[in-house]
Amino acid sequence: MRRIIDLSVPLENNPFADPPGYGPAVEYQTHKQTAPDVVRFFPGLKESDLPDGEGWAIEWVKLSTHNTTHLDAPYHFASTMDGGKRAITIDEVPLEWCLNPGVKLDFRHFADGYIVTAKDVEAELQRIGHTLSPFEIVVVNTSAGAAYGREDYVAKGCGMGREATLYLLERGVRVTGTDGWSWDAPFVYTKAKYAETHDPSIIWEGHRAGREIGYCHIEKLHNLDKLPPRGFMVSCFPVKIHAASAGWTRAIAIID
Repeated sequence: MRRIIDLSVPLENNPFADPPGYGPAVEYQTHKQTAPDVVRFFPGLKESDLPDGEGWAIEWVKLSTHNTTHLDAPYHFASTMDGGKRAITIDEVPLEWCLNPGVKLDFRHFADGYIVTAKDVEAELQRIGHTLSPFEIVVVNTSAGAAYGREDYVAKGCGMGREATLYLLERGVRVTGTDGWSWDAPFVYTKAKYAETHDPSIIWEGHRAGREIGYCHIEKLHNLDKLPPRGFMVSCFPVKIHAASAGWTRAIAIID
């Protein structure tokens, strides 16, 4: 029997899903509130003429393309990809990238702020007995997944380093994902490390790997703990926003 697992978080007024100032705002309008709008479309109509005096329920949403579960395009990471070519935007991402067999790497045991290495990825693939194939979608289960909705969510989870990201991309992976706020380590840990080293190469190093090999990743995934290590499909088609750096996606896993 086919099972579909929702890998997406909701778009909601959640103050902890993003850093301060970066969250969405959803304004809900009820049937009663919109009744005056309906009658304005039809001269002579009165609110009392409407069934139960009701209009329509609608919502006004203010958000960025990086709120809720979304797919980042290479253009988000830098203006170039593949060693100097123009980075593609979300409306240019090949749809063939967005529906493929999935592989889950379980990194929940790593400490918050830890930078995953290529050796860590290799060891996890050996543990689950899997050899990567081109275009498989690799999702990373971190400790952030269980923290969604909590005040500490943005600071939870390990991050994928440059070498770990390139390890995947060099084997033909073009879409990755994480249940954390970012593919990279939480900024609070990078900030502390930069204060010690003043090394700018550590900032956004997983994202910046896309300058060398163009790829996409999904951020704010959910329910990764419900997935097996392999044996499932991932669908993550993005909303087609012209020339944008990302698009929201109702990411799902399909298990036959």
